[in-house]
Amino acid sequence: MNWYVEVMRKYAVFQGRASRTEYWMFFLINCLIAFVLAFAIAFIGALLGLNDALIKAGSSIYNLAVLTPSIAVGVRRMHDIGRSGWWILFPIVNLVMFCLSSQDGENEYGSNPKGV
Repeated sequence: MNWYVEVMRKYAVFQGRASRTEYWMFFLINCLIAFVLAFAIAFIGALLGLNDALIKAGSSIYNLAVLTPSIAVGVRRMHDIGRSGWWILFPIVNLVMFCLSSQDGENEYGSNPKGV
């Protein structure tokens, strides 16, 4: 959970680097929170007889709240492997890049977050 909180603290920080662990742990925890939230909203909505539009609005609010940090950690992850943050616009390519190991030492975006 610390990884999630750390990324949320850097809400709109697009400079620097994010380790592979930081990115994937944020991704995992974000998916779990979104799933639990959607389930809870749907369950409460069914109990109260609310329509689908209200249920979808609750999930949309969470998704909008984490949109900026998700993009920011993705950009920092691209910086960690020595690429420009603009690479996140290419879905298949960046999925492979998110799995690559960090560049050793410093690069143009800062020092290695692993301390290596």
